[in-house]
Amino acid sequence: MAGVTLKTVAKAVGVSPSTVSNAYNKPDQLSTALRERILATAQELGYAGPDASARALRSGKAGAIGVLFTDKLSYAFSDPFAVGFLAGLAEVAEEFRTSLLLMPLGGDDTEDDSAAVKQAAIDAAAIFCVPHGHPALDILAARGVPAAATDSGNYTDSWVAIDEVAAAAGLGEYLTRLGHRDIVVLLDNAQAPGRFTELEPDEVASGNPTLRVEGLRKAMPEARIRLVSGGYNSFDSGVAGAGWVLDSQDRPTAIVGLSDVQALGAMEAARVRGLVPGRDLTITGFDDIPAAAQAGLTTIHQPIKDKGRMLGRVLLDPDTTARQIMLPTELVVRSSSGPAPKTL
Repeated sequence: MAGVTLKTVAKAVGVSPSTVSNAYNKPDQLSTALRERILATAQELGYAGPDASARALRSGKAGAIGVLFTDKLSYAFSDPFAVGFLAGLAEVAEEFRTSLLLMPLGGDDTEDDSAAVKQAAIDAAAIFCVPHGHPALDILAARGVPAAATDSGNYTDSWVAIDEVAAAAGLGEYLTRLGHRDIVVLLDNAQAPGRFTELEPDEVASGNPTLRVEGLRKAMPEARIRLVSGGYNSFDSGVAGAGWVLDSQDRPTAIVGLSDVQALGAMEAARVRGLVPGRDLTITGFDDIPAAAQAGLTTIHQPIKDKGRMLGRVLLDPDTTARQIMLPTELVVRSSSGPAPKTL
């Protein structure tokens, strides 16, 4: 039946429109028999239920959190860190009957990105791996959308983070004790895997990469630290970047991946060249994803899933009053690290 509305159903059942609305939105306020009669009548008349967008306008709530990140959409489903973080965030979102809207952004502002952030029907935003100063952050602020970030230096005062500088410095101190003075740091850029390049410090993306490099330099003032990228954050980029370094005549004694996936790629690049991590060179990572333990990768452990859970609580749980939460980290030493090889 064309033109069937909530009022049509109410008239047919002999109740008020608000009672029909409660059958869909507040079922606990109706008897089971009345609710079933309303829903049966609605189905008979061809009424699909209240319009979700209209309901959002009336309530002022969209029932969704936007998750902003500067990478391809597939990153959210393929990167182990992103998967763990989103799993934790989703647990809390489910508890509060809230959806997650994944919002991938370009590395730089684009017209499509700006329009998406301006028009997104979201109640709050989780800022996940977005460089400082990205235009999308200004748009959120202008809209007055509450937000919480996964690092402490973003535009919002609410965050769940780790002390990136201190964690990286701890790794640097460990490498110094092992005698390493020639280090290559693998980090990501916006290029496809295989397009390796050596970066200057001012070319490193702001946020976590900058802070981790800062921590290493702080702990290793006498070391030569080179910055290399084999593409965006992925296993293949680690293979490409490390392969380029290992094939050069200026081979380092240690490779530090700023993520575990890149470090695991570096381990593969070493393996195919007949090199044994922990004996012929040291390879370390950051994050401690599940695959790190299986591969024997020395890395910095951070509570990935807990970070997602806590960020969800900051955004959704009225009982969570803390707006700035610093999570602990730990250096986990495994077989991929060892003393710097002796030189003749």
